[in-house]
Amino acid sequence: MTTTPRTGARTRARHKRSAARVPTTHAPATLTTHVPVTLTTDAQTAEAKTTPAQMTHPEIMRALSGLLLGLFAAILSSTVVTNALPRIVGDLGGGQTTYTWVVTASLLATTASTPLWGKLADQFSKKLLVQSALVVYVIGSLVAGLSRNPATLIGARVIQGLGGGGLSALAQVVLAAMISPRERGRYSGYLGATFAVATVGGPLLGGVVTDTSWLGWRWCLFLGIPFALLALVVLQKTLNLPVVRRQVKVDWAGAFFVTAAVCLLLVWVTFAGDKYAWLSWQTGVLVGVSALLTAVFLAVETRASEPIIPLRLFRTRTTTLASLASLLVGTALFAGTVFFSQYFQLARGDSPTRSGVMTIPFIAGLFVASTVSGRIITRTGRWKAWLLTGGALLTAGLALLGMLRHDTPYTFIALCMALMGLGVGMTLQNLVLCTQNQVDASDLGAASSTVTFFRSLGGAVGVSVLGSILTTRIGHYTRASITQLSPGDQATAAKSSGGDVPDLALLPAPVRTWLEAAYGHAIGDIFMYVAPLVLIAFLVTLFIKEVPLRASSGLARAAQEARAAQEAPAARN
Repeated sequence: MTTTPRTGARTRARHKRSAARVPTTHAPATLTTHVPVTLTTDAQTAEAKTTPAQMTHPEIMRALSGLLLGLFAAILSSTVVTNALPRIVGDLGGGQTTYTWVVTASLLATTASTPLWGKLADQFSKKLLVQSALVVYVIGSLVAGLSRNPATLIGARVIQGLGGGGLSALAQVVLAAMISPRERGRYSGYLGATFAVATVGGPLLGGVVTDTSWLGWRWCLFLGIPFALLALVVLQKTLNLPVVRRQVKVDWAGAFFVTAAVCLLLVWVTFAGDKYAWLSWQTGVLVGVSALLTAVFLAVETRASEPIIPLRLFRTRTTTLASLASLLVGTALFAGTVFFSQYFQLARGDSPTRSGVMTIPFIAGLFVASTVSGRIITRTGRWKAWLLTGGALLTAGLALLGMLRHDTPYTFIALCMALMGLGVGMTLQNLVLCTQNQVDASDLGAASSTVTFFRSLGGAVGVSVLGSILTTRIGHYTRASITQLSPGDQATAAKSSGGDVPDLALLPAPVRTWLEAAYGHAIGDIFMYVAPLVLIAFLVTLFIKEVPLRASSGLARAAQEARAAQEAPAARN
């Protein structure tokens, strides 16, 4: 009986210790069990909840294959017509202004729509948006191929640009959602390789199709359709990202004002120096109204609940500097793809097919730089050295191309193009990568599309401005050298040096050489004007701080951010 009190005391003590341990033992289990139920009320967490923290490599590659097909189609629509443009513009009865606007219309639509696509990607199904962009692209391609006049073709190129803007922006957004910044360099290399293949394959395909009598240039505009349709099928089966379902308010006012501002700016730079002087009342009106629309756009964005371009992104130095650098590098990128074609066909008399072959060094450099740098960045996590090296190479290549003439040895031209390609390949993807690495997961779409927007804006404005300058420089060189021709050839030369794109095969040999010399010298001037812009971009990138690449994907980060937001009130209570 003497053991009973001790036994009872030990039993009571054991119960007290067990009772004291209960909250510590079971609280985490209770939290883990109930947090997912609570998180379903939050849209961002609902997306993250149904998503694995990290997709496997086979899953990523299957989904990426559809994205790359769509991106290939979008890029192909721009590059496939570059070598066919002299023939297209000639058949439709257009001039240098038409030549410029066939390219600019697509770039303008891409530029204006890119932020909208990116913002919608933060709010709606990314899969549905990519498929919608593909459908828009297919419609634009069909209308473009059936065009009978320059106005219809330019309008169809706008529709193509709307679809292409979605594909360009959403490819980056979906990639950021699936893959961590540290691993993204490896997969961004695939994007760069796709860009390179489409860029080199486009001019070659376009040249061959244009030179084939039973096809003709119209089939150049149809070539991207099979790739877009195949991308639709592949994405339907492989891209399975969670769908965010929440109340949204699309910033239509912001989209309208930014589009209107950019359009007026492009109208000004396209016709300045041709229809009116650079310093004229027309310039004052167009620039003034464009500036006013830009100010209204900024005011709208500060008040919008879901701004198309969140101005808070520019509080981060990296986003601001990367956007500025993309604006300047975009000018060089599109100047190369557009004016190389004109140089080889109008300054050297090459066929569209041969013109495509001659640009291979540029594309080869881009292909090698994007794939190699992407893999090394994934392995090392270091990206800034590649960004700076790319800027230096791009500046050097453009400066050397400034010495271009119609009889410049091709070996020298190939070396300059290779330097340009290497520079572009090391620069473009890394500007997007460093931006994505430093923004919240909820802003990945807006941040990615913002950098892409400025790249497209630089290309659109650059092609328009440089196209106008090219027309002026050609006129200058033809007037300065026409006295070298015989009186009979001068009469022929006067007719061929108007606003229309000339057919060199129909001109007498002296007139042809005279006109080729003018085009060669003028296009060399264009590259010389672009070189200082890229030098500024290089100096800008010096101030971008290298931040270690994150090891979690956008979807995993969204889950972490949502979980932290949900746990914060509980911790305060």
